[in-house]
Amino acid sequence: MQTIQLNKRPVGTPQLSDFKLVSEEKPQINEGEVLLKAVYLSVDPYLRGRMSEAKSYIEPFELNKAMSSGMVAEVIESKREGFTKGEFFTGLLEWKEYQTHNGEGLMKIDPKMAPLSAYLGVLGMTGLTAYLGLTEIGKPKEGETVVVSGAAGAVGSVVGQIAKLLGCRVVGIAGTDEKVALLKSEYGFDEAINYKTTTDMSLAIAEACPNGVDVYFDNVGGEVSDGVMVNVNRFARVIVCGAISLYNATSMPMGPRIQPILIKNSVLMQGFIVFNYQDKYAEAIPRLAQWLMEGKLISTETVVEGFENTPQAFIDLFEGINKGKMIVKI
Repeated sequence: MQTIQLNKRPVGTPQLSDFKLVSEEKPQINEGEVLLKAVYLSVDPYLRGRMSEAKSYIEPFELNKAMSSGMVAEVIESKREGFTKGEFFTGLLEWKEYQTHNGEGLMKIDPKMAPLSAYLGVLGMTGLTAYLGLTEIGKPKEGETVVVSGAAGAVGSVVGQIAKLLGCRVVGIAGTDEKVALLKSEYGFDEAINYKTTTDMSLAIAEACPNGVDVYFDNVGGEVSDGVMVNVNRFARVIVCGAISLYNATSMPMGPRIQPILIKNSVLMQGFIVFNYQDKYAEAIPRLAQWLMEGKLISTETVVEGFENTPQAFIDLFEGINKGKMIVKI
Protein backbone atom coordinates (compact mmCIF):
# COMPACT_ATOMS: atom_id res chain seq x y z
CA MET A 1 0.00 0.00 0.00
CA GLN A 2 1.04 3.64 -0.42
CA THR A 3 1.20 6.63 1.90
CA ILE A 4 1.97 10.29 1.20
CA GLN A 5 4.41 11.98 3.57
CA LEU A 6 5.67 15.53 3.99
CA ASN A 7 9.15 15.44 2.47
CA LYS A 8 10.18 19.04 3.19
CA ARG A 9 8.56 22.27 4.26
CA PRO A 10 7.52 24.48 1.31
CA VAL A 11 8.97 27.89 0.63
CA GLY A 12 6.25 29.87 -1.11
CA THR A 13 3.91 27.80 -3.25
CA PRO A 14 4.13 24.05 -2.50
CA GLN A 15 5.94 21.88 -5.07
CA LEU A 16 5.61 18.18 -5.82
CA SER A 17 9.07 17.70 -4.32
CA ASP A 18 7.65 18.74 -0.93
CA PHE A 19 5.75 15.44 -0.86
CA LYS A 20 6.95 11.85 -0.85
CA LEU A 21 5.07 8.74 -1.97
CA VAL A 22 6.14 5.78 0.18
CA SER A 23 5.28 2.07 0.01
CA GLU A 24 4.43 0.37 3.30
CA GLU A 25 3.12 -2.99 4.47
CA LYS A 26 -0.64 -3.21 4.78
CA PRO A 27 -1.34 -2.94 8.53
CA GLN A 28 -2.90 -5.63 10.73
CA ILE A 29 -5.53 -4.70 13.29
CA ASN A 30 -5.52 -5.42 17.01
CA GLU A 31 -8.44 -5.81 19.39
CA GLY A 32 -10.46 -2.60 19.59
CA GLU A 33 -9.38 -1.43 16.15
CA VAL A 34 -10.77 -1.25 12.62
CA LEU A 35 -9.00 -1.52 9.26
CA LEU A 36 -10.03 1.31 6.96
CA LYS A 37 -9.66 1.64 3.20
CA ALA A 38 -9.54 5.19 1.81
CA VAL A 39 -12.36 5.97 -0.64
CA TYR A 40 -12.33 9.78 -0.98
CA LEU A 41 -9.82 12.31 0.34
CA SER A 42 -10.23 16.05 0.80
CA VAL A 43 -7.56 18.60 -0.06
CA ASP A 44 -8.05 22.06 1.46
CA PRO A 45 -6.11 25.35 1.47
CA TYR A 46 -5.71 25.32 5.28
CA LEU A 47 -3.33 22.34 4.94
CA ARG A 48 -0.71 24.78 3.64
CA GLY A 49 -0.42 26.23 7.14
CA ARG A 50 0.19 22.80 8.64
CA MET A 51 3.09 22.27 6.25
CA SER A 52 4.95 25.13 7.98
CA GLU A 53 6.33 25.17 11.50
CA ALA A 54 4.61 28.44 12.41
CA LYS A 55 2.34 28.36 15.45
CA SER A 56 -1.31 27.95 14.54
CA TYR A 57 -4.61 26.56 15.82
CA ILE A 58 -3.52 23.03 14.89
CA GLU A 59 -0.19 21.21 15.13
CA PRO A 60 2.05 21.27 12.02
CA PHE A 61 2.68 18.13 10.01
CA GLU A 62 5.87 16.28 10.88
CA LEU A 63 8.53 15.68 8.26
CA ASN A 64 8.75 12.12 6.90
CA LYS A 65 5.34 11.26 8.34
CA ALA A 66 1.96 10.91 6.66
CA MET A 67 -0.10 14.03 6.13
CA SER A 68 -3.80 13.99 7.00
CA SER A 69 -7.11 15.61 6.11
CA GLY A 70 -10.79 14.81 5.90
CA MET A 71 -11.46 11.40 4.39
CA VAL A 72 -14.25 8.96 3.64
CA ALA A 73 -13.18 5.39 4.37
CA GLU A 74 -14.72 1.93 4.22
CA VAL A 75 -14.43 -0.57 7.04
CA ILE A 76 -12.56 -3.59 5.64
CA GLU A 77 -12.17 -5.48 8.92
CA SER A 78 -13.36 -4.74 12.45
CA LYS A 79 -12.42 -5.81 15.94
CA ARG A 80 -14.27 -2.92 17.53
CA GLU A 81 -17.92 -2.80 18.58
CA GLY A 82 -20.02 -0.37 16.56
CA PHE A 83 -18.03 -0.84 13.36
CA THR A 84 -19.10 -3.39 10.76
CA LYS A 85 -17.37 -4.45 7.56
CA GLY A 86 -18.78 -2.55 4.58
CA GLU A 87 -19.83 0.53 6.55
CA PHE A 88 -18.51 3.98 5.69
CA PHE A 89 -17.11 6.58 8.07
CA THR A 90 -15.66 10.06 7.76
CA GLY A 91 -13.07 11.82 9.89
CA LEU A 92 -9.60 13.29 9.98
CA LEU A 93 -7.41 10.45 8.67
CA GLU A 94 -3.89 9.97 7.40
CA TRP A 95 -3.00 10.01 3.72
CA LYS A 96 -2.73 6.23 3.45
CA GLU A 97 -4.56 3.78 1.25
CA TYR A 98 -5.15 1.55 4.30
CA GLN A 99 -4.86 2.35 8.00
CA THR A 100 -5.89 1.04 11.39
CA HIS A 101 -7.91 3.22 13.74
CA ASN A 102 -9.42 3.03 17.22
CA GLY A 103 -12.66 4.54 15.92
CA GLU A 104 -12.63 7.64 18.09
CA GLY A 105 -13.68 10.81 16.27
CA LEU A 106 -15.09 8.96 13.27
CA MET A 107 -18.67 9.59 12.10
CA LYS A 108 -20.75 6.93 10.39
CA ILE A 109 -22.29 8.14 7.13
CA ASP A 110 -25.17 6.91 5.01
CA PRO A 111 -24.47 6.47 1.28
CA LYS A 112 -28.23 6.29 0.68
CA MET A 113 -28.79 9.84 1.97
CA ALA A 114 -26.15 11.48 -0.23
CA PRO A 115 -23.16 10.52 -2.40
CA LEU A 116 -20.17 9.57 -0.26
CA SER A 117 -18.09 12.47 -1.57
CA ALA A 118 -20.71 14.95 -0.33
CA TYR A 119 -19.66 14.15 3.24
CA LEU A 120 -16.35 15.87 2.52
CA GLY A 121 -18.10 18.82 0.88
CA VAL A 122 -21.52 20.24 1.47
CA LEU A 123 -22.32 17.74 4.28
CA GLY A 124 -18.82 17.85 5.73
CA MET A 125 -16.35 20.47 6.91
CA THR A 126 -16.98 22.60 3.81
CA GLY A 127 -20.72 22.89 4.31
CA LEU A 128 -20.38 23.33 8.07
CA THR A 129 -17.79 26.08 7.60
CA ALA A 130 -20.07 27.91 5.18
CA TYR A 131 -23.25 27.54 7.21
CA LEU A 132 -21.86 28.18 10.67
CA GLY A 133 -19.54 31.03 9.67
CA LEU A 134 -22.36 32.78 7.84
CA THR A 135 -25.09 32.25 10.43
CA GLU A 136 -23.12 32.46 13.68
CA ILE A 137 -20.94 35.46 12.79
CA GLY A 138 -22.57 37.03 9.73
CA LYS A 139 -26.14 36.73 11.02
CA PRO A 140 -27.55 37.81 7.64
CA LYS A 141 -30.98 39.40 7.55
CA GLU A 142 -33.40 39.19 4.65
CA GLY A 143 -32.70 41.90 2.11
CA GLU A 144 -29.11 42.51 3.17
CA THR A 145 -26.17 42.38 0.75
CA VAL A 146 -23.67 39.56 1.23
CA VAL A 147 -20.32 39.55 -0.61
CA VAL A 148 -18.28 36.35 -0.91
CA SER A 149 -14.66 36.14 -2.07
CA GLY A 150 -13.36 32.85 -3.43
CA ALA A 151 -16.99 32.44 -4.37
CA ALA A 152 -16.55 29.59 -6.86
CA GLY A 153 -14.53 27.54 -4.40
CA ALA A 154 -15.70 24.84 -2.02
CA VAL A 155 -16.83 27.04 0.87
CA GLY A 156 -17.68 30.17 -1.10
CA SER A 157 -20.12 28.48 -3.47
CA VAL A 158 -22.06 27.08 -0.52
CA VAL A 159 -22.01 30.39 1.38
CA GLY A 160 -23.58 32.20 -1.55
CA GLN A 161 -26.32 29.63 -1.98
CA ILE A 162 -27.19 29.68 1.72
CA ALA A 163 -27.27 33.48 1.74
CA LYS A 164 -29.75 33.38 -1.16
CA LEU A 165 -31.89 30.84 0.71
CA LEU A 166 -31.94 33.28 3.63
CA GLY A 167 -33.25 36.05 1.37
CA CYS A 168 -30.10 38.10 0.76
CA ARG A 169 -28.68 39.83 -2.28
CA VAL A 170 -25.43 37.98 -3.04
CA VAL A 171 -22.34 39.16 -4.91
CA GLY A 172 -19.48 36.77 -5.61
CA ILE A 173 -15.83 37.39 -6.47
CA ALA A 174 -13.93 34.80 -8.54
CA GLY A 175 -10.91 34.58 -10.84
CA THR A 176 -12.19 33.68 -14.33
CA ASP A 177 -15.04 34.72 -16.60
CA GLU A 178 -16.16 31.09 -16.65
CA LYS A 179 -16.46 31.05 -12.85
CA VAL A 180 -18.25 34.40 -12.85
CA ALA A 181 -20.82 33.02 -15.28
CA LEU A 182 -21.15 29.85 -13.18
CA LEU A 183 -21.85 31.84 -10.02
CA LYS A 184 -24.85 33.51 -11.65
CA SER A 185 -26.19 30.65 -13.77
CA GLU A 186 -25.59 27.69 -11.43
CA TYR A 187 -25.51 29.08 -7.90
CA GLY A 188 -27.98 31.95 -8.22
CA PHE A 189 -25.65 34.83 -7.28
CA ASP A 190 -27.12 38.22 -8.19
CA GLU A 191 -23.81 39.64 -9.41
CA ALA A 192 -20.25 38.37 -9.81
CA ILE A 193 -16.89 40.04 -10.37
CA ASN A 194 -13.70 38.71 -12.00
CA TYR A 195 -11.00 40.14 -9.75
CA LYS A 196 -8.25 39.32 -12.26
CA THR A 197 -9.72 41.56 -14.95
CA THR A 198 -11.00 44.29 -12.61
CA THR A 199 -8.65 47.27 -12.36
CA ASP A 200 -10.52 48.99 -9.51
CA MET A 201 -11.98 46.49 -7.03
CA SER A 202 -13.50 49.10 -4.72
CA LEU A 203 -15.38 50.66 -7.64
CA ALA A 204 -16.51 47.25 -8.93
CA ILE A 205 -17.88 46.39 -5.48
CA ALA A 206 -19.63 49.76 -5.24
CA GLU A 207 -21.32 49.20 -8.61
CA ALA A 208 -22.36 45.62 -7.74
CA CYS A 209 -23.54 46.63 -4.26
CA PRO A 210 -25.47 49.91 -4.65
CA ASN A 211 -26.73 49.59 -1.06
CA GLY A 212 -23.29 48.80 0.34
CA VAL A 213 -22.02 45.59 1.93
CA ASP A 214 -23.70 44.23 5.07
CA VAL A 215 -21.91 40.87 5.32
CA TYR A 216 -18.54 39.94 3.83
CA PHE A 217 -17.48 36.29 3.87
CA ASP A 218 -13.75 36.49 3.22
CA ASN A 219 -11.91 33.44 1.87
CA VAL A 220 -9.13 35.33 0.10
CA GLY A 221 -7.75 38.39 1.92
CA GLY A 222 -5.27 40.68 0.16
CA GLU A 223 -6.25 43.31 -2.40
CA VAL A 224 -9.64 41.72 -3.07
CA SER A 225 -10.66 42.27 0.54
CA ASP A 226 -9.17 45.78 0.54
CA GLY A 227 -11.68 46.68 -2.15
CA VAL A 228 -14.61 45.21 -0.25
CA MET A 229 -13.75 46.86 3.07
CA VAL A 230 -14.13 50.43 1.75
CA ASN A 231 -17.75 49.57 0.86
CA VAL A 232 -18.98 48.11 4.15
CA ASN A 233 -22.06 49.53 5.82
CA ARG A 234 -22.61 50.61 9.40
CA PHE A 235 -22.77 47.53 11.64
CA ALA A 236 -21.46 45.27 8.86
CA ARG A 237 -20.13 41.83 9.78
CA VAL A 238 -16.87 40.58 8.24
CA ILE A 239 -16.29 36.82 8.50
CA VAL A 240 -12.63 35.93 8.05
CA CYS A 241 -12.59 32.29 6.97
CA GLY A 242 -9.47 32.13 4.80
CA ALA A 243 -6.67 34.15 3.25
CA ILE A 244 -5.52 32.01 0.34
CA SER A 245 -3.93 35.01 -1.41
CA LEU A 246 -1.41 35.20 1.46
CA TYR A 247 -0.76 31.54 2.34
CA ASN A 248 2.30 31.22 0.11
CA ALA A 249 3.76 34.65 0.87
CA THR A 250 7.37 34.50 2.06
CA SER A 251 7.05 37.85 3.86
CA MET A 252 4.14 39.71 5.42
CA PRO A 253 2.71 42.14 2.83
CA MET A 254 1.53 45.57 3.95
CA GLY A 255 -2.05 46.53 3.23
CA PRO A 256 -4.44 49.37 4.10
CA ARG A 257 -4.93 50.17 7.78
CA ILE A 258 -8.59 49.22 8.19
CA GLN A 259 -9.10 50.22 11.83
CA PRO A 260 -10.67 53.60 10.91
CA ILE A 261 -13.20 51.77 8.72
CA LEU A 262 -14.06 49.38 11.55
CA ILE A 263 -14.43 52.22 14.05
CA LYS A 264 -16.36 54.62 11.82
CA ASN A 265 -18.88 51.94 10.81
CA SER A 266 -18.99 49.91 14.06
CA VAL A 267 -17.99 46.84 12.03
CA LEU A 268 -17.59 43.38 13.53
CA MET A 269 -14.62 41.52 12.00
CA GLN A 270 -14.06 38.01 13.30
CA GLY A 271 -11.84 35.14 12.26
CA PHE A 272 -12.95 31.59 12.94
CA ILE A 273 -12.36 27.92 12.38
CA VAL A 274 -15.25 25.51 12.05
CA PHE A 275 -14.19 23.54 15.15
CA ASN A 276 -15.24 26.54 17.25
CA TYR A 277 -18.83 25.50 16.63
CA GLN A 278 -18.73 21.74 17.14
CA ASP A 279 -21.77 21.96 19.41
CA LYS A 280 -23.77 23.23 16.41
CA TYR A 281 -22.91 20.39 14.00
CA ALA A 282 -25.94 18.28 14.93
CA GLU A 283 -28.20 21.21 14.12
CA ALA A 284 -26.44 22.24 10.91
CA ILE A 285 -25.97 18.90 9.12
CA PRO A 286 -29.70 17.97 8.91
CA ARG A 287 -30.53 21.41 7.55
CA LEU A 288 -27.81 21.18 4.91
CA ALA A 289 -28.90 17.63 4.04
CA GLN A 290 -32.53 18.74 3.66
CA TRP A 291 -31.57 21.58 1.33
CA LEU A 292 -29.41 19.18 -0.68
CA MET A 293 -32.17 16.55 -0.98
CA GLU A 294 -34.71 19.23 -1.96
CA GLY A 295 -32.41 20.48 -4.71
CA LYS A 296 -32.08 23.90 -3.08
CA LEU A 297 -28.35 23.44 -2.54
CA ILE A 298 -26.05 22.41 -5.38
CA SER A 299 -22.91 20.47 -4.54
CA THR A 300 -20.15 21.02 -7.10
CA GLU A 301 -17.01 18.89 -7.01
CA THR A 302 -13.76 18.69 -8.91
CA VAL A 303 -12.74 15.04 -8.60
CA VAL A 304 -9.16 13.92 -9.23
CA GLU A 305 -8.67 10.20 -9.79
CA GLY A 306 -5.83 8.32 -8.09
CA PHE A 307 -4.28 8.46 -4.62
CA GLU A 308 -0.85 9.30 -6.07
CA ASN A 309 -2.29 12.49 -7.59
CA THR A 310 -3.22 13.96 -4.19
CA PRO A 311 -0.21 16.36 -4.01
CA GLN A 312 -0.95 17.80 -7.46
CA ALA A 313 -4.63 18.21 -6.57
CA PHE A 314 -3.58 20.16 -3.47
CA ILE A 315 -1.19 22.38 -5.44
CA ASP A 316 -3.92 23.06 -8.02
CA LEU A 317 -6.03 24.73 -5.31
CA PHE A 318 -3.67 27.69 -5.35
CA GLU A 319 -4.08 28.06 -9.10
CA GLY A 320 -7.87 28.15 -8.74
CA ILE A 321 -8.27 25.14 -11.02
CA ASN A 322 -11.09 23.65 -8.96
CA LYS A 323 -14.76 24.50 -9.21
CA GLY A 324 -16.41 23.80 -5.87
CA LYS A 325 -14.88 21.15 -3.65
CA MET A 326 -11.57 19.52 -4.65
CA ILE A 327 -11.68 15.82 -3.90
CA VAL A 328 -9.39 12.90 -4.67
CA LYS A 329 -11.03 9.58 -5.51
CA ILE A 330 -8.74 6.83 -4.31
